[in-house]
Amino acid sequence: MNTDTGKKNNRQADQEESVFRQEIRRDIETFRRLDGKRRLRFIWDYYRFKILGALTILLCLVLAANILWQGQKPCRLRVCVVLNNDRYCTDWFDTFRKSLQSDGNKAAVEVNEDQPFDYDNSYYYMHELEVMTTVSSRRMDAALCGPDMYSYLLSINACAPLDRTLPAENFDRWQKAGLPVRGTAGLIIREDGTTDNSSATEGWFALDISDTAFGQRYNTDQVLSDGEDPAPLYFIIISNTEHTDDCVELAEALVD
Repeated sequence: MNTDTGKKNNRQADQEESVFRQEIRRDIETFRRLDGKRRLRFIWDYYRFKILGALTILLCLVLAANILWQGQKPCRLRVCVVLNNDRYCTDWFDTFRKSLQSDGNKAAVEVNEDQPFDYDNSYYYMHELEVMTTVSSRRMDAALCGPDMYSYLLSINACAPLDRTLPAENFDRWQKAGLPVRGTAGLIIREDGTTDNSSATEGWFALDISDTAFGQRYNTDQVLSDGEDPAPLYFIIISNTEHTDDCVELAEALVD
């Protein structure tokens, strides 16, 4: 009985395969009879979903390969810059890059100024996902950002405690100048608005660089319509960075 069932299944498979081959042959014959433009129209009408699916898969593979390739490139510092306005600080980082590479290490210094982060944007969750992906893939060593992104980096425990990361001399000097900012890392805001502080920790997680030469140059033109001061601008060292020394060099260039 099992043998009969197996033969029946094989006959069904042969019939299905035969139907499939017949459809392929029919499409090929139709394609041959059509001229150039009508051929394209035929392909699009009957195969567009397969084509779009294949292109989507190809795009995902290309993006994944690019992320892996970017992560393997020799790089001594990756900085994410999200200012409180639409300005760019490329010229400042060009000067800093030359200064940092004067030690003979010519590995790249990458500055990403195209990563927005704004909780007033209805697609803010996409900003969160992009930042989380960048941090988790170790493609961010330091960040210059406003309160929105700083708040998110705190919530995912991405900010290194500066009192344990910076040299003691630097931290003490900058603390006297009032630059280190205390924050609460790991604080979770529930959907109902309540907070979960079971895993929260207090610490010095950022430098307020609003009043530095850099902040005065790139942040003070963001003045609100009601005359309020611009939102603060913070410098943050990402907790999983492997380039702490270069992050300290960047902090010194921004502050001193």
